Amino acid sequence: MHCTTDNIVGNYLYSGRVLGMTNSDDLIQLHPDLKTQWTEITSHYRNIGLSHSQNPLWDVSFHQLRNYPDYEPSVYIFSDALHINSEDDHWFRDRNQDWQDVVEFINSKNNFIQLAKELEIKIPLTFCAENKTKLQKSHDIPYPCYVKPAISVDGAGIVRCQEPEELDNALASLDECTPIQLQQEIIAHKFLNLQYEVQGENCQPLAATEQILDGFAHQGNRFPTVYQPWELVEPMAQWITNKGMKGIFAFDVATVKTNNGVDYFAIECNPRFNGASYPTGVAQKLNIKSWSSDNFSTKYQSLDEIDLSGLEYDSSTGVGVIVVNWGSVLAGRLGVLIAGSITQQNQLRQLLKQRLTN
Repeated sequence: MHCTTDNIVGNYLYSGRVLGMTNSDDLIQLHPDLKTQWTEITSHYRNIGLSHSQNPLWDVSFHQLRNYPDYEPSVYIFSDALHINSEDDHWFRDRNQDWQDVVEFINSKNNFIQLAKELEIKIPLTFCAENKTKLQKSHDIPYPCYVKPAISVDGAGIVRCQEPEELDNALASLDECTPIQLQQEIIAHKFLNLQYEVQGENCQPLAATEQILDGFAHQGNRFPTVYQPWELVEPMAQWITNKGMKGIFAFDVATVKTNNGVDYFAIECNPRFNGASYPTGVAQKLNIKSWSSDNFSTKYQSLDEIDLSGLEYDSSTGVGVIVVNWGSVLAGRLGVLIAGSITQQNQLRQLLKQRLTN
């Protein structure tokens, strides 16, 4: 809620999706509205053999973090990205200024582009500006292109422009103070998510997944992938770590097929947990080798109304459905991990859709 606009429906319910990544002795902060779903989600996790925190705190305020100074905080993003100089922003800075500073820096898509150029990391042709007035429009602008706010989550505010008139309209809709970038469209074969985790003073590759997109918005991920371009982003991963990054962070990378193979282009860095982090954490705990994550709409608004019998994950076969983002059911949405081969995933996805809508 300190990184995402209010336009994302049910955003305040998303705190539940980290539950499957936790250990039994962890403390987990959950929005109090999720309390009605606790019995059902813990029963589901017990059925599939997934351990989790037994210590929910039904309060998402940062005051709770102050009450447990002996615990290491794990937050979606170590910064108040939307409310600079807020009380919470000062809390982050007092706790770990280096971590907050590097998160705030690389969370800007414009800073990412600047750093990528300095580190000689391949990126699409991109023009950055402090605001739309300072964006130098000329015949050099590549079409199609994308107008992107320098700070956004889940594709918010990104507009594809096929011609100059569409670009003019996109710029007209932006606030005068919004830093922006104009980026050449990459005709990508796949978009990848490359996750790292900081361990001590070093960072280690965590997982490479293929993104499943709905337009510009993240819909899900698929693991494993044959594409593993870690060398492309490694210099920036190390730079970020050296500057004080902690926990999990990730890069978005485009793959482009060429006559000689595949080219890779770095698109942006997410200095935080991202949509792929939660199913990745669950899959690694259960040693699941093939999976995809997906988000579904449902007519139901409580887990006890949803029948997962015959679909629930079975550790003996490595196949089945695991509910990851469970709190969002209160808003008619559900985020799941689907384990198994591609064929099995597709079959389970169709069956689950039917259960959620019939």
